[in-house]
Amino acid sequence: MTSLAEVPGGAAALVGTTEIVLITLDTLRHDVAVAAMAAGETPAFAGLLPGGWEERHTPASFTYAAHRAFFAGFLPSPLNSGPHQRPFALAFPGSETTGPDTCVLDAPDVVGGLRDRGYRTICIGGVGFFNPASPLGRDLPGLFEEAHWEPAFGVASPDGFEAQLDRLEEALAVDDHRPCFTFVNVSSIHQPNCHHLPGATADSLATHRAALLYVDRHLPRLLRLVTRRRPALVVVCSDHGTAYGEGGYTGHRVGHPVVWTVPYGEAVLPCRSL
Repeated sequence: MTSLAEVPGGAAALVGTTEIVLITLDTLRHDVAVAAMAAGETPAFAGLLPGGWEERHTPASFTYAAHRAFFAGFLPSPLNSGPHQRPFALAFPGSETTGPDTCVLDAPDVVGGLRDRGYRTICIGGVGFFNPASPLGRDLPGLFEEAHWEPAFGVASPDGFEAQLDRLEEALAVDDHRPCFTFVNVSSIHQPNCHHLPGATADSLATHRAALLYVDRHLPRLLRLVTRRRPALVVVCSDHGTAYGEGGYTGHRVGHPVVWTVPYGEAVLPCRSL
């Protein structure tokens, strides 16, 4: 396992020969992720990110806007003073955050840009913004060649992440010999999450943390799936946090630190043929 910063040429050198995986842990708070890892409760994430979670700021306070920014190359930003070279960017005049290690794509979105570079693009949706029942819900998935969503993947499903991985395994079983850009929006941490803590009847920081532990238990399966043919560049982050009463707020789409501050990590994994 290698950090992206240790790869000569960065993301620009990896595109074309490496699987690319973006995992968004929808609504996960940075403070909860850090506390759970420090307590030894998330061994899979600790193994993926030996240096721990990086504290970053999200470009938006709710799912749709954050993912629109992600797919334009604007992943959560480091907190220290920049400018910061981004791993992926779209070509546009005046960008101050591209550099020699940036994979610059001449396209309106990262998904299409990677497809132009020979990638098969797969979306495993989660929260309602990936539900194709409405035109809005078809917008983000419509960027991908293959988009998968069903109610079993949604926020109310106690085993939603497992159902998402079942579908991902089916999708990856069809090999057309191209590397894949695989996107998974993990909905399990999003409200409602009280079903992840036995006896709980309302959402809280404790049930939010319990949902993260559920995702951690099944993360190794996801990593095995995406590395079975090639090495993989894995980016994992939250799209935004959420409030449980802080500042009088509940939920997100508000300008509070628990919403804007998110966990972020990236790693390059070796091929693990099954």
